[in-house]
Amino acid sequence: MTVTHEQERASNRAQPQAAPVTQPEPKSSGISKPGSDGRTGMFVRLSSDDRERAKYWSGRHGFASVTDYVTEAVLEKIQRENLDYDLPTLEIARLNQLVDELKALSTNQANLERVITQGFDSIISLTRGDTYLLDPEDGEL
Repeated sequence: MTVTHEQERASNRAQPQAAPVTQPEPKSSGISKPGSDGRTGMFVRLSSDDRERAKYWSGRHGFASVTDYVTEAVLEKIQRENLDYDLPTLEIARLNQLVDELKALSTNQANLERVITQGFDSIISLTRGDTYLLDPEDGEL
């Protein structure tokens, strides 16, 4: 060991040790501690348009506040993500709509078939000459 090494060691011993470096605290996720009702708070940032829509629909559905409406909306979205929702309100309603449309298409197709068949029958009758349109007029209406 040289003299310079010993001098460095001595100077290092004389200096107080620095506090260990710690990781900075993670930023708050916006969730606070549970309240008396068991729910925790959360901050939600909405655009002014979305906030106005939330106010409108919370009032429309009779919620006491926009917070209650947003809470219900989050719970409903989580249920949909988990595939845990009422079928009559979503898939069954769409299926009923498709059945109604299929019934309307079937009726339209039957009407078109009838019109085309009657049209061809009229053309065939005209070419044979046995139609009421070729009868001589007697002057009465």
